[in-house]
Amino acid sequence: MEYIGDVFYDYGGGLYANITNQCPCRCEFCIRDMVDSLGDADSLWLKREPSLEEIFELLGEWNLNKYSELVFCGYGEPTARLDDLLAVAKHVKTNYNIKVRINTNGLADLLNGRETAPELAGVIDAVSISLNTSDGAKYDALCHPVYGEDAFGEILEFTRKVKEYVPDVTMSVVGGTIPAVDVEKCRRIATNDLGVKFRVR
Repeated sequence: MEYIGDVFYDYGGGLYANITNQCPCRCEFCIRDMVDSLGDADSLWLKREPSLEEIFELLGEWNLNKYSELVFCGYGEPTARLDDLLAVAKHVKTNYNIKVRINTNGLADLLNGRETAPELAGVIDAVSISLNTSDGAKYDALCHPVYGEDAFGEILEFTRKVKEYVPDVTMSVVGGTIPAVDVEKCRRIATNDLGVKFRVR
């Protein structure tokens, strides 16, 4: 198979899956605007998106037994390819003793035109959702979602739903990108309003 970019890469001791470069946001702090790769990857910019069959072929080149976690996270929003993501996750959960996590912007329902949280049940062990800031106007200004200010409410609603189906749910913000007062507002949204974990990444 010709090299199309790094679909899988080792980062922080986990195996990461970079299955798409599609994203409905253009966050001011996005790492992909700063460097071409992370971990042991040469380039996370894909020349084209791999087919599901190619993803499985590339996954077979890795020894999953040496990893405790497979993380869907690359230079795009992984739930933009939710059906393929779930196919890979089901395969991994069936054949390996490994946890599966999705790092997401929380806009899966808008991207897929349906309620997606129930589809994660029994397949995804953890979801990390990028909250990034404390209200719709600030989110629109910081992350520039194609959905405008409505995106923020959708992220909160996705979080409410997904915690019913996934045992480990965390919301996060990027340290240094928003004022401390907004970090605390985000912490309260996550822990008090939504009942999920919170971290500053």
